[in-house]
Amino acid sequence: MTAITVNEHAKAEAQANGRRDFLTTLLATGFALAVRPVRSETLISTDTEGLEAGAVLIPVADGSLPAYRAKPKGSGPFPTLLVVQEIFGVHEHIKDITRRLAKLGYLAIAPELYFRQGDVSTLASIDDIREKVISKVADKQVLADLDACLAWVASNGGDADRLGITGFCWGGRIVWLYAAHQAKLKAGVAWYGRVKGPTNELNPRQPVDLAAELKAPVLGLYGGKDQGIPVESVEELRSAIQAAGGNAEIHIYPEAPHAFFADYRPSYRQEVAEDGWRRLQSWFKRFGV
Repeated sequence: MTAITVNEHAKAEAQANGRRDFLTTLLATGFALAVRPVRSETLISTDTEGLEAGAVLIPVADGSLPAYRAKPKGSGPFPTLLVVQEIFGVHEHIKDITRRLAKLGYLAIAPELYFRQGDVSTLASIDDIREKVISKVADKQVLADLDACLAWVASNGGDADRLGITGFCWGGRIVWLYAAHQAKLKAGVAWYGRVKGPTNELNPRQPVDLAAELKAPVLGLYGGKDQGIPVESVEELRSAIQAAGGNAEIHIYPEAPHAFFADYRPSYRQEVAEDGWRRLQSWFKRFGV
């Protein structure tokens, strides 16, 4: 299947059956409402020179999954990185990260994993996002959508045998889950994702519960001053992985808050973010991604 724009596919499918308002599946433009105004003085903006970048649709069992894909120009195949969104969805920061990765030679793809539940980019607060959208997103469906992306990239310029995953905030937790799920994964990098917490029908297990089931090495990057992810829980995960003989590395930046990589937010810490980015590149190269 060749890449087509979301608008083209949405129009065709809506005309064909009229079952869904496909405007709700479009990727966000700019930054999510809940994080505006952005900090322009630290904002990183990556151009598309030498890249193919834009929205694509991924076939899934119940429709089409919107995603933002960036890759070097050319036929490839290129090593593939799945990019898992923050709580704010696939807004401009996540799109920019895919372009940064494409500049490094990867086919990077960021699927909009909430597309069935709603458009978080228009919600005014994190509490609204959690209550109205996140609370309805099942881990099982997220993992299936990431698998669908893997299947798609294999015939669209990506190398499925050189697969990595990275995720931020909400997506950091998903990295750990995917590393326990997908045997084809070579390596993962989790940025300040929750590792412990309540479970329910939609979120039956947390990363600390999966320490013995990791199928790929994971690098975890965390802030020592993260108010939402206690260092004690991160150390508990580290101990569980060590006890299970798993291959993972957890690095804690003692003075860093949550979202220290988010250059558009007050939480951004340039020195720590740049160090984490170097670690990400080394980690993927170390494990053949």
